[in-house]
Amino acid sequence: MRLFLALDLPYAEREALAAVQGDLTVGRKMDPDTFHLTLAFLGEQDEATAAELDLELQALAEPGFDLTLSGLDTFGGASPAVLFAGVAEAGPVTDLHHAVRRRIRAAGIELSRERFRPHVTLARFRKRIRAEELDALRLFLARNAGYRGESFSVRDVVLYESELLSDGAVHTELARYPLAPPSM
Repeated sequence: MRLFLALDLPYAEREALAAVQGDLTVGRKMDPDTFHLTLAFLGEQDEATAAELDLELQALAEPGFDLTLSGLDTFGGASPAVLFAGVAEAGPVTDLHHAVRRRIRAAGIELSRERFRPHVTLARFRKRIRAEELDALRLFLARNAGYRGESFSVRDVVLYESELLSDGAVHTELARYPLAPPSM
């Protein structure tokens, strides 16, 4: 099973991002129904490892928090690969990311060390983006530079299985792990 852990977005936030995405004229837009914020990509795991992970995540006791998506940017430098929405305050989601990684390691899964930058992917671009596409992307980013979503409550972490198909990935929810009540 190809697995990942993520935060769901409420319907209203997915709709707001889809409206912004509608202004984009280049790249391969992600389906708004699949918008999520990945906490950890686990890759291919067998059922026994997934069961061990499930036990570990049932003990997750991190507090819930409010999250606001803010700002649009790209990964990939001069040749962008991904367009994404960032988060206004990364601290709580980064803390949750670290807690989830500890549970993943306790389940016997080794993850590569990568810099965590919380985001929601809106579109992907081919390896060699043409000059006119790059210009269109720059105009899109300038028009939408001030994007700021509505704050929403994060109350659980979701384990997904991702199946790669020719027309994109299909994400199936396998389990949901509640967070503790938010700390005051």
